[in-house]
Order: sequence, then C-alpha cells, then structure tokens
Amino acid sequence: MAKTKAEKITSIEEEIRQLENRRRQLVQEQKAQERKDRTKRLCKRMGFIEKLLPDTIPLTEEQFKTFVEQTIATDHSRRVLDSLTAHPAATAPAQGAETAAQGNTPPAAQTAHTAREGGADGSMNGGSLQG
Repeated sequence: MAKTKAEKITSIEEEIRQLENRRRQLVQEQKAQERKDRTKRLCKRMGFIEKLLPDTIPLTEEQFKTFVEQTIATDHSRRVLDSLTAHPAATAPAQGAETAAQGNTPPAAQTAHTAREGGADGSMNGGSLQG
C-alpha cells in the first residue's frame, strides 16, 4: 500500500526525532566516559605522586598547592614539559642525558626508570594506593 506524502513526512519526522534522541544519548555517554577517564587519570597520577613523595599525604590543600607551585610549576618544569609534549618519544632519553651531563639527575628520569622496572621496590604489582 502506497503512503501518502503526509504519511511519508510524518514518518521522516519521527525518524528525525529518534535520531536526535540517539545523538543526545551518545553525547551523554561520551561525556560520561570522558569524566570516568579523567577521574582514572587523576587518581593514577596523584597516586604516583603520593608513592614518590609520601610526605605530601598529610599536607592541607593549601600546603599542597604551595608545594606544587614552588616545585612543579617552575620555568624548568615547563621547559621539560614542553620538550616532552613536542617530541614525546625522541626527547625523553635526550633530556635525561642532558640533565645527567649537568650533574643533576632529575627525579623524572629516575621515576621513568623505576616505572619501567615495575615500581620503586622492583615489584611488578605497582604497589597499593592509599586513599
């Protein structure tokens, strides 16, 4: 049985509504996944900092913020970060060699080595996070 033009229009409009709802659902799912990924990344990175610097655990938020501002958020740290983000694989070994040649072995180089070895204690389980 042939549909009239009005029935075809109604059918297409319903299909458009369904597709718009599906798009909204997919956008919500994408945002939820991005939140989960961010939470996981933040937990892993903070856990890594607490593992390397356990004395930061009892700090208040303000003390920790001051610590980060005075140690991590420096010009030197920004240059290292810029070099890592500009050429992720190529500059990491070169940066470590350059710093070692200056007589300053950065914690990041030591950290990268211990991370490859499975943790500071050499175990492959990576240790447990406090929280």
